[in-house]
Amino acid sequence: MSHYDFIVIGAGVIGASVAHHLAALGAQSVLVIERGTIGAGTTSQSSGLLRTHYSVRQNVELARSSWWAFNNFAEYVGDDEASCGLVKCGYLICAPEGDKLDPLRASLAAQQDMGIEVQLLDKGEAHERLPIANFDDAALIGFEPEAGFADAYLVATGFARSARRRGVKIMEGVTVTGLVREGLRITGVETSAGSFSCGTLISTQSIWTPELAAWIGMPLPVKPERHTVLALECEGAAYSFKMPAFKDLGSAGMLYYRSYGGSQMLVSEGVVGETLNSPETEQGQISLDYVAEVGAQVAERFPAYEAAGLASSWTGVYDVTPDWNPVLGKVADIEGLVVGFGFSGHGFKLSPGIGKILAQHALGQPTDVSLAPYALERFASGALLVGKYGSGAVS
Repeated sequence: MSHYDFIVIGAGVIGASVAHHLAALGAQSVLVIERGTIGAGTTSQSSGLLRTHYSVRQNVELARSSWWAFNNFAEYVGDDEASCGLVKCGYLICAPEGDKLDPLRASLAAQQDMGIEVQLLDKGEAHERLPIANFDDAALIGFEPEAGFADAYLVATGFARSARRRGVKIMEGVTVTGLVREGLRITGVETSAGSFSCGTLISTQSIWTPELAAWIGMPLPVKPERHTVLALECEGAAYSFKMPAFKDLGSAGMLYYRSYGGSQMLVSEGVVGETLNSPETEQGQISLDYVAEVGAQVAERFPAYEAAGLASSWTGVYDVTPDWNPVLGKVADIEGLVVGFGFSGHGFKLSPGIGKILAQHALGQPTDVSLAPYALERFASGALLVGKYGSGAVS
């Protein structure tokens, strides 16, 4: 049986980041096992938004710790040809009078207190930045100029290439089928390509985390949830790359928007989606009624888009926990196991920071951001990381 100091399950953007950071921090013997291909699972379905705006302070810390990596990706992974596809267009967020107003005000103030550049705009200033939008009902508008969006697949493959250059072995098309244990300690994995022993196992299995729960005989609070993304096209009101990404807390679906190139906008909801009975990344059905429902909300904010056409659409699957925030670190008294799951739609935004702190934890080093708030035990103790905006990926 081949032995590795560290085995990582999953080569999505989180697993690839963990592998990169393990090697960069000095790990000499690392194996990554991926059931498909690098970044081809839920990572490939990401909308790619990048922001530090969260109502949960710990998430702001993780997003801030990730931002330098996105801004300096080639340097970060040590590859002059690497790119994360960053478009730094800024991020607008607004709320009308109502229950989202005070949470937005508190969240913007918290960002500013942490030294993050956040501007408060009036309606005219917001319209200058996003002239195709109507801000008549906006009671508070925040703008984060350093935010934007990037390509999650490029980030995952960039991290994976960096890991391989540093000696990490990545096996694609190999499925983990079980664990090897000695009492409470995990000592290896069984796979479709044979068994491998390890000192520490790091699970970044995303929507497949229930497999891990079955192997360790312990429930892990995560479920797969499908969300729909639409690309709308309006020739008379192009959403250019110079226009900021936008979060509309006043819409029923707490919609988010960004440019999708040419005359297209990408739009999706930030609320609870469709719970799946089992983990899978196949494309779901998108009804015309759903398109019409979202389109009506879009037209309220972007009047010209009342005549927009549907250019394309897809579905993506989130690994969602009860409080819409991840579980990071150890699991109960099981030795040799580190987990990172339940990213609930914001794993990509946090992936450099998450990968680094999980690698630090696995190596027994101090972590840049505390894992304590993300501990599994919070669900039993009631110390949940509940966002001020309600259930949804804005957290």
